[in-house]
Amino acid sequence: MTRWGLIGASTIAHEWVIDAIHAVGGEIVSVMSTSAERGAKYAADHGIAKSVTSVAELVDDPNVQAVYVSTTNELHRDQVIAAAKAGKHILCEKPLATSLEDARTMVKAARDAGVVMATNHHLRGAATHRAMRDAIAAGKIGKPLAARVCHAGYLPPHLQGWRLDKPEAGGGVILDITVHDTDTLRFVLGDDPVEAVALGQYGGMAKAGLEDAAMGVLRFKSGLIAQFHDGFTTKYAVTGFEVHGSDGSLIARNCMTQKAIGTVTLRNADGETELPLDHRNLYENTLIAFDDAIAGKGKPLCGAEDGIWSLATGLAVMKSAQTGGTVAIETGL
Repeated sequence: MTRWGLIGASTIAHEWVIDAIHAVGGEIVSVMSTSAERGAKYAADHGIAKSVTSVAELVDDPNVQAVYVSTTNELHRDQVIAAAKAGKHILCEKPLATSLEDARTMVKAARDAGVVMATNHHLRGAATHRAMRDAIAAGKIGKPLAARVCHAGYLPPHLQGWRLDKPEAGGGVILDITVHDTDTLRFVLGDDPVEAVALGQYGGMAKAGLEDAAMGVLRFKSGLIAQFHDGFTTKYAVTGFEVHGSDGSLIARNCMTQKAIGTVTLRNADGETELPLDHRNLYENTLIAFDDAIAGKGKPLCGAEDGIWSLATGLAVMKSAQTGGTVAIETGL
């Protein structure tokens, strides 16, 4: 059983991660919020024994074995480094940081400390994406040639805060959503992006010059090209993920979501076939793999270096949207 400390009394922990930790047998022993009042209420609401107001108090607690970092993005670096130096294993929300330099510093700190560090790209835990990955690896669609991701939806009112008005916190749809597309594509395809071209849209939700929708194309090492549409502004869109190969296509619907739902259809010369899916809570899958990694029985579902890849791609997409040109994706790994 892993004993957790939460760095950040966050909405995502409240809605998804706390229940998933309990479901896989973990315990949450402490939560950190810079607001003592918020932290105390959050702890009471979730049955957490202890609330503290500083990262140092949390990571110096000998009862804490691992931390879940879900503060705003510009705070991740120092919090992750403090946790690593204290010998705590780390599950960090995406994007890992707001700059590649910071992200690489975080990953090095964890590596030097000998602790497990993972990125919480939850979509790797989706049954739809696992089935697509396995079908591609088994040659069911031949050589993958192109992909399309529709990850546009509507940002609910209770989340319409820093994502829409704080550039310094890594706000905007690209660092919030496009990074997920990148990681999902890498996971399913077993391929890495090398360049990006994109346009941002300003549909009236975001402030301070932040984009609230984006479209673009990524080129991968294999030559595959992947189109993406991400947005906070479309209330009635349906998410989807398609991979088209030389011998077939995989078409997933309702799959770019935190919920354990969705379908995948294989289309080829034999017609259409629904792939069997073993739906399970995405965050539970992430935490099971994380616990196994701590026990030395495998790797995290999404590692720290995977987080660098998604951040590097997101930053390249942002630069392309700002400049109008094609931008090479450089991770420094």
